Amino acid sequence: MYLYNVTVNVEKEMEKEWLDWMKSEHIPHVLATGMFVENKLFKIMHDSEDGSLNYSVQYFADSMENIMNYQQNFAPKLQADTQNRYGDRLVIFRTLLKLV
Repeated sequence: MYLYNVTVNVEKEMEKEWLDWMKSEHIPHVLATGMFVENKLFKIMHDSEDGSLNYSVQYFADSMENIMNYQQNFAPKLQADTQNRYGDRLVIFRTLLKLV
């Protein structure tokens, strides 16, 4: 099992709008690629010095091939959609983990 984790720093003022968009549009589009078997969305429970909020968006895959397929064939468009919608108002970093 592989975990493709996307950590997102969100400005407090846009939290509700971003969460609504993630749940109704972005996450369903990622799952529609067929590369992931499950996802979870967590709010990271710590205070940021600047008052922003942090989320962990987790996508689970059965194989590294599915992760690579996603990154090569689907991620560029989905990431561009996010960039076009939010510009530099989000700070995002991605991590790939393997269950051991």
